[in-house]
Amino acid sequence: MKSWNALKHENPELAMIGRRLLFQSQPHVGFAFLATLRNDGAPRLHPVSIVLYNDHLYVMIPTTSPKCADLLRDGRFSMQAFPPPDNESYEEFYLSGCAVAIEDISVRQRLISDTQIKAGENEALFELQLDRVMYTRLINQGTPDEQPMHYKWHAEGTFEDHGKIPNG
Repeated sequence: MKSWNALKHENPELAMIGRRLLFQSQPHVGFAFLATLRNDGAPRLHPVSIVLYNDHLYVMIPTTSPKCADLLRDGRFSMQAFPPPDNESYEEFYLSGCAVAIEDISVRQRLISDTQIKAGENEALFELQLDRVMYTRLINQGTPDEQPMHYKWHAEGTFEDHGKIPNG
C-alpha cells in the first residue's frame, strides 16, 4: 500500500486527473462513493467527504457509523469519484486499498486547522492507503470504434495504459 504522495510521484498525470475528479469544487475537500465490507462480507456503499492534506488522502467518519465499524474491522475499501457535472467524456476515477486509522490526535488537529474543515469530536480519522488506481475514459465516442480506455496504477509499481492519457 502507498500514499497519494507515492501515486503523485510515480504517475503525476494520473494523480492530476484523480485530483480533478475527486476534488471538483474545492482544492482539498472532495466527495466520492466509499465501498466497505460489512461484518457478513457483503459490500456497503456510502457517499463520503474526502480530504487531501500534505499529499495524503483522508476520510473522517463518525464513530457511530456502520462504515467506521467496517473500516476498523477490515480496512479494505474501494472508492469511486462522483461523476463530473458535464461528463461528456464519460470519465471515471476509481481507487482501492486499505484505510488505516490515525490515532495521533495532533495529526487530526493539524488537518482540521490547516484545511478549515468542520469535524465533530466523534469522528475517526483514516488515511486511505492505495493499492490500485484506475482512470477510465470513453474514446471514439459515436463511432463504431467507441470503447472505454483504462489507465491503471498498482502500488507494486506497475502502470498499465493504452497510450497517452487523453486530455480531459
